[in-house]
Amino acid sequence: MTTPYISMAGIGKPFGPVHALTSVDLNIYPGEIHALLGENGAGKSTLMKILSGIYSPSRGVITINNNEYRQLDHKQAAEQGIGIIYQELSVIDELSVLENLYIGRHLTKRCGGIKMINWPEMRRRGAMMLLRVGLHVSLDEKVRNLAIGHKQMLEIAKTLMLDARVIIMDEPTSSLTNNEVDYLFLIMRQLRSEGTAIVYISHKLAEIRRICDRYTVMKDGNTVCSGMVNAVTNNDIVRLMVGRDVAPRSGSRQPPGDDAPVALEVTQVTSRDKRRVRNISFSVRRGEILGFAGLVGAGRTELMNCLFGVDKRSSGEIRLNGTLITPRSPLDALKKGMAYITENRRETGIFANFSIAQNMAISHSLKQGGYKGALGLINRREEQAQAQHQRQLLGLKCHSLGQNIGELSGGNQQKVLISRWLCCTPQVIIFDEPTRGIDVGAKAEIYRVMRQLAREGKVILMVSSELPEIIAVCDRIAVFCAGQLTHTLTNRPDISEEEIMAWALPQT
Repeated sequence: MTTPYISMAGIGKPFGPVHALTSVDLNIYPGEIHALLGENGAGKSTLMKILSGIYSPSRGVITINNNEYRQLDHKQAAEQGIGIIYQELSVIDELSVLENLYIGRHLTKRCGGIKMINWPEMRRRGAMMLLRVGLHVSLDEKVRNLAIGHKQMLEIAKTLMLDARVIIMDEPTSSLTNNEVDYLFLIMRQLRSEGTAIVYISHKLAEIRRICDRYTVMKDGNTVCSGMVNAVTNNDIVRLMVGRDVAPRSGSRQPPGDDAPVALEVTQVTSRDKRRVRNISFSVRRGEILGFAGLVGAGRTELMNCLFGVDKRSSGEIRLNGTLITPRSPLDALKKGMAYITENRRETGIFANFSIAQNMAISHSLKQGGYKGALGLINRREEQAQAQHQRQLLGLKCHSLGQNIGELSGGNQQKVLISRWLCCTPQVIIFDEPTRGIDVGAKAEIYRVMRQLAREGKVILMVSSELPEIIAVCDRIAVFCAGQLTHTLTNRPDISEEEIMAWALPQT
């Protein structure tokens, strides 16, 4: 094997009393796709932020192209050809697609002795890059108007424009359709053939096996082992990551019987634009998990926004336990017994400047205290008690509930968001992509919580783009296509992904 382009040896990094990294070794070779694996909180993202110059290590040596560094800054990392695609998107919604592609590095030309931005050349190169990644949007489109999957592809295009020698991809497929994933893998294979190294962070073992050459497993801030992907099984990887076997399913499903009362009835709901959501009707029994499958942009999230009062409806009715409800805002939906874990925790989930405890308890404070919570009159003792209970329930990894939520891994942030709504004891809980960017062990915990909530009589609406997850967790599956509910399937032992996808694809 050739000499590593990057070698990280004995890397350590504390955050206060907690050691995010204790001693990590990692070798990255030219022309390989290297899977970096581990549970949420294992230290993967921290290690990559050290490599990309965002964090400074407390110990260890980084060798890049035979040059040794005790630490890197962002400029040095860029000069060494290191690019990173973050799990939490860094695109700027108020700028255009073209402006996002060239943030901080506009191309210039001289005109009459004056340096000017070379917009024609930027447009030419930008259009070529969008074509390369298969992103069919206008360069002038505001990023805020793009679907999350398109934002993810734009993030990938931004990094590819740097001509990096090492590209770090942190959960790059979490918001992509199957076709977009196929296209991304095609790009990755081309980059590999050109000698580019890719560090691939993902919890999707099927993807790891499909695209990666070597792997390194991290646990509790340490390197566990490295090797060739084709030399280990998925069960081997899971055991190395979590130290135990994890059941692939959520446990035996216990769907409610036909005599269970209908708790939620949705009739002819149509979005205000009469396009994204059209004439949607369904009912859910108490204690049932109804899954929503479909392609990105099919209208599933838009329906959830209509139900929760985020977006206005042009028509339709919602009845909860036989009572007509009309949520006019998320706060109104909360008070009427609904909860919503959104798909994008960074933009519509966490309060980045709040502590873990505050993020957990804010919905409970607003619901119980009327508008007092909004005025800052919050019972801190009750807030701490609620947060501590939820910490134990979901196995949250943190050294203190007073930590800023931004210090947590993505998976632990997701647990905080789920805890926030469980504090409110809702009757209907919407889970939109609840395990996006979460490791296999944490997924099993969340599935367990969902099944427990269903056994307690809650109504669970689950939107997921991962069909194995839908099949493993849900009692019935509502399939969406182009803003309409095309079919509702009862989950059977012999149900297949192909059967679901047949209803998710346009028929003409």
